[in-house]
Amino acid sequence: MAGLELSSVTKSFGQVDVIHGIDLKINDGEFIVFVGPSGCGKSTLLRLVSGLEETTSGTLSIGGEDVTHVEPADRGVAMVFQSYALYPHMTVYDNMAFGLKMTGHPKADIKRRVDRAAEILELTPLLDRKPKAMSGGQRQRVAIGRAIVREPKVFLFDEPLSNLDAELRVQMRLQIAKLHRDLGTTMIYVTHDQTEAMTLADRIVVLRSGRLEQFGSPIALYDDPDNAFVAGFIGSPRMNFLRGVVEDAGMTADGGTRTATVRIPDLSNLSLSVPVRGDVPAKGTTVDVGIRPEHFVGSDDSATQYTGVANMVEQLGGVSYLYLGVGSGGQLTVEQKGHAMTTDGEQATVGIDGSRAMLFTTDGARV
Repeated sequence: MAGLELSSVTKSFGQVDVIHGIDLKINDGEFIVFVGPSGCGKSTLLRLVSGLEETTSGTLSIGGEDVTHVEPADRGVAMVFQSYALYPHMTVYDNMAFGLKMTGHPKADIKRRVDRAAEILELTPLLDRKPKAMSGGQRQRVAIGRAIVREPKVFLFDEPLSNLDAELRVQMRLQIAKLHRDLGTTMIYVTHDQTEAMTLADRIVVLRSGRLEQFGSPIALYDDPDNAFVAGFIGSPRMNFLRGVVEDAGMTADGGTRTATVRIPDLSNLSLSVPVRGDVPAKGTTVDVGIRPEHFVGSDDSATQYTGVANMVEQLGGVSYLYLGVGSGGQLTVEQKGHAMTTDGEQATVGIDGSRAMLFTTDGARV
């Protein structure tokens, strides 16, 4: 097992810069998830760690050893791709053992490693099967087993569950979490899936346009994002953003938190008292107010209410989503527990708890 550190790592393809000076320290045994929109550089960064791409500048170390210019096979990493890439004519056992055979490992050592991986992944009864006789989830477990037998210092996963259906994704996500708990090995996982990131990660790396926006625990990123991009990216459905104007500054009742009173034209000029973690903006400053769909309250629970027409209502059983029209022609996403009583086209009143809202400058910085 080993930690990993990137220092001022950049990557360019010709004149195009895709990774811009990434500094990142990953502790031994951590499960790290890279997230970000398509094209943000998360898979490229993973390939730099694996050695499949060369860094343009900067250094990369694994277990305290500089591996910036070390060949992929000698870095002590194993990678699991989105594609299973199994040999169709080989059994599960032979697929998992193939790499070890090519590097000249003794037969007894190969059997020990394959048997151990098969036990961990519950593949022992399937060792004599060929891939065509297996489900997608089973094939992905074989691909993971092929990585386990290498006994790497670091596991790298590049969107390994993207080809699976929803039910199998849940099963495999639990399998990977258990694998990390059993092995205790450092793992880096690339995904665009919110649920995978929030449930698997010890810490999440949020990337945008090849730059690191924020690095922290899932709950820290959810509760205390550094900017509007992170706030909007972490959480599903995404945070609502509404343009507002600062009317006044104040303090909470206990005197411990600074607040700003913000008037929101799109919500019928409703005024909210919103916590401010930095300096309170001057009166008249234009800001953006962020409200998560799950942070609305019942209409009887708050003096601050908004009534709008439900453009659409999604009933999901245990939870419902109202999409309320707002003044500018946009909409407000509101989560309600259980079945919504509102139907499409009806008016609905929701309570807004300003203490759960966040404030951002118009260029996205957290206030």
